Amino acid sequence: MSTDYTDRPSRRSPDARPDFLVSFEFFPPKTDVMEERFWESIHKLSPLHPRFVSVTYGAGGSTRERTLRMVSRIKSETGVDAAAHLTCVGATREEVDAVVQGYKDAGITRIVALRGDPPEGVGKPFTPHPDGYKDAADLVAGIRRIGDFDISVAAYPERHPQSPSWDAEIDNLKRKLDAGATRAITQMYFDNDDYFRLVDRAQAAGVSAPIVPGIQPIHSFKQISGFAARCGASIPGWVADRFDGLDEDPETHALVASAVAAEQVLELVDQGITEFHFFTLNRSNLVLALARLLGYRPD
Repeated sequence: MSTDYTDRPSRRSPDARPDFLVSFEFFPPKTDVMEERFWESIHKLSPLHPRFVSVTYGAGGSTRERTLRMVSRIKSETGVDAAAHLTCVGATREEVDAVVQGYKDAGITRIVALRGDPPEGVGKPFTPHPDGYKDAADLVAGIRRIGDFDISVAAYPERHPQSPSWDAEIDNLKRKLDAGATRAITQMYFDNDDYFRLVDRAQAAGVSAPIVPGIQPIHSFKQISGFAARCGASIPGWVADRFDGLDEDPETHALVASAVAAEQVLELVDQGITEFHFFTLNRSNLVLALARLLGYRPD
């Protein structure tokens, strides 16, 4: 782990839950077996009383009904606040507004607002629907017109793959927050220096809203490296080296994954970070362990 930011003051050790805020991200399951694991993970993590859990939204709104069903059930069964993801890819403003109104009618007060990736995949040019929202900032403003939602948006520690420069990247982030977003949550990353550089750039541009680090435990190095390649996130060589040769050794892989994630989280804690968003991939064990490092214990 690089240490360019060791001069940052340490605020507090992770020995008491009230000092930290955590949230968890899930995706809508596609099969009965996946749904069983989804709810098993939800029920293991909900006793930690996270600030919220979020459920992602498939490309082009393909999981819209499932996302709404999941967030509604999470809130009613566990009492945990649930956030629904929303994108504006391939949809008119009227269609997107109808989804937002549906969330509002269902009592969902939190939304994670994302532009979304083109159907052709990350890295391909994004073309807004002729009658749709043109980007995430426009989407945030539209959501805000419909209701008093708590809105999270995305931030990119290594810059979005389509962003031409850091100035453009930070300007886009600032426009989303100025449009009414409450906070930004980062894309997954594995070098904390990337996160701190993003925060420094944003603050220099006048951003005062929280930028919450998005932490991705490496349940499967092969799977996560594939995700990273598609979304423009890099995996440091030292991380790849730790997982080298472990494809057929799940026990050692799990121990290394725990250690890597713990190092990342505790280094952030040492530098004063108190808010975390964990990408669960609908699995609970590694995330539960990381939450315990922060002092969280199930009731």
